[in-house]
Amino acid sequence: MQTPFIIALDGPAASGKGTLARLISEHYGFAHLDTGTLYRGVAWLILSEGGDPADGDVAAHAAHAFDPAKIAGADIRTKEVGAAASVVAVDPAVRSALLEFQRRYAANPPNGASGAVLDGRDIGTVVCPAATVKFFVTAGPKVRTHRRWLELVAVRPELEEATVYNDLLERDARDAARSDAPMVAADDAELLDTTHLSIDAAFAAARRVIDGVFRRCG
Repeated sequence: MQTPFIIALDGPAASGKGTLARLISEHYGFAHLDTGTLYRGVAWLILSEGGDPADGDVAAHAAHAFDPAKIAGADIRTKEVGAAASVVAVDPAVRSALLEFQRRYAANPPNGASGAVLDGRDIGTVVCPAATVKFFVTAGPKVRTHRRWLELVAVRPELEEATVYNDLLERDARDAARSDAPMVAADDAELLDTTHLSIDAAFAAARRVIDGVFRRCG
């Protein structure tokens, strides 16, 4: 069996890594996993069944049985789900189960795909340290703030951009400082700063790196 071509994209919120991951997966016909949905997905499953996210046994069972198909069409971006996700995310059993899920996904991409694209915060360092290509996607905090604010203000018109800015900075600090799988660039990751790049330009830059690896691999 041929080893799958694995592309890891890490970086802070609103850096553009999610959009890039989708474009890359579509362009090369690879499977795509947005790992940021996993903990929210587990939390939603627990809540939808009337469970308690703080119950370790319940959370571990939901994580071990997790399947993206189970949350298809679910609204996992609600405040309630976010709060529950924060609870299950610190459970070691949940983290272990979802780490194994991500690794299985990368090693055996669904639907017979020859490769997988995973985006998150610790893909290139913890989940898939041997990924074929690694990117660390970043952008200036003010640019990321404006991008995220534009996403949110449509449904929360009262939301101030300054609030989003403070939230992003706090999240960046929390992700970078955590002891378990902190958000850092892998030593062999390609840095892709999207501060002054359109999504098309960022996608073109990513393709040049990926195509170069394809050529070297023959």
